[in-house]
Amino acid sequence: MKYRIQRTDTADSLIRKIILYVAENFGTDVALEKLDHLESSIMSLADNPYIGLQPRYNVLKRQGYLVLVLEKDLVFYKVDDQKKEVTVYAVVDQRQDYLNIIRGL
Repeated sequence: MKYRIQRTDTADSLIRKIILYVAENFGTDVALEKLDHLESSIMSLADNPYIGLQPRYNVLKRQGYLVLVLEKDLVFYKVDDQKKEVTVYAVVDQRQDYLNIIRGL
């Protein structure tokens, strides 16, 4: 059974930041390709919610996060099997200080 995908406002905001950065530095076409890749990867969690890995940091593991690694980006999410729901909390560039970003959620 497919899981429903939910995205927090924070996740949407972080995706917008990534796409705007790519558009400013590499052009609109590259940004649209990046957005399509992010969207399709996130939507793939509906069929395979446990495709992600456990995070490197124990504090994130204990909070139940999984991380989907997409080239330079990391998608942090949690799976609720009872509700058949995947909630995406953040999408960050792995070169950022993502631990503090996730802690701030």
